[in-house]
Parts: sequence; C-alpha cells; structure tokens
Amino acid sequence: MTSNRPYLLRAIYDWISDNGLTPYVLVDAAQPGVHVPAHVVKNGQVVLNLAMRAVANLDLGNDRIAFQARFSGVSQSIAIPVQAVLALYAQENGQGMMFPADENDAPAANASDASEGADEANESTQPTGGDDDRPRRGAPHLRVVK
Repeated sequence: MTSNRPYLLRAIYDWISDNGLTPYVLVDAAQPGVHVPAHVVKNGQVVLNLAMRAVANLDLGNDRIAFQARFSGVSQSIAIPVQAVLALYAQENGQGMMFPADENDAPAANASDASEGADEANESTQPTGGDDDRPRRGAPHLRVVK
C-alpha cells in the first residue's frame, strides 16, 4: 500500500485551517530533497508556517509539499518531501500530529525523542516530589517561528 502520510497531512491541515488556527509544519531539513533557505534551519530542523496568508501556490501532494514563501522579504520556492515532515500542528495550541521518522535514517531516531518531549509539554513540568524512576525532561524540542 502507499503511504498514508500525505493523506493525514492534508486532513490535519484542513482540520487546523477549518478551525481558524495557523498550521505549522516541523521538517527534518537533513532529509534529501528538502529545499528551504539555510538561514532558517536550526538543529537540522525547520518550522514553517503553512497558513494561506503566509504562503502562495501551496501544493500538498502525495510525494512533496511545495509552495512559495517570503523569507526576509525575498520570495523563495520551498519543496519538502512528505517523508521529511516530522509534525503538523496548530501554532496557537500545539494540537496536531507527530509523524514517525524513517527508520533507515540515523538522525531521524531523535525525532521520537522530540515527539515525547512535545507531548509532555502539555503536562506540568513542575517536580512532583515523588520518588519515581522516570527521567526528567527539559523543554520541548519544537520551536515556534514568528
């Protein structure tokens, strides 16, 4: 069967947009075929605003996401293979979906750690004072780009 990732991306994008929220995509910039400006990549990842007011010619295809966006006032063509998408979420409340990274990629193994940290960002990070054996997590790995 074909990958369900592009179908889920389109569905989550529509759900976020239909609720009047801003869809943001977290991308593994180290994946082959990712074409984004180098200055926006941080720690091998980039967060991009996919709202209709922020992009032009958005194409959520089965193989890639393509659009035009402005960075520092300069219009650029952006191309992201669907397999490089790590998450699609609403900027305002963080609701959305994390996607598993390809198991064949070594850098992608850290994406599962990022998703666990992002899930815990919604929970209280205050120490409970209990003697549990769970490791303490720091701040989530997702960053909001304004």
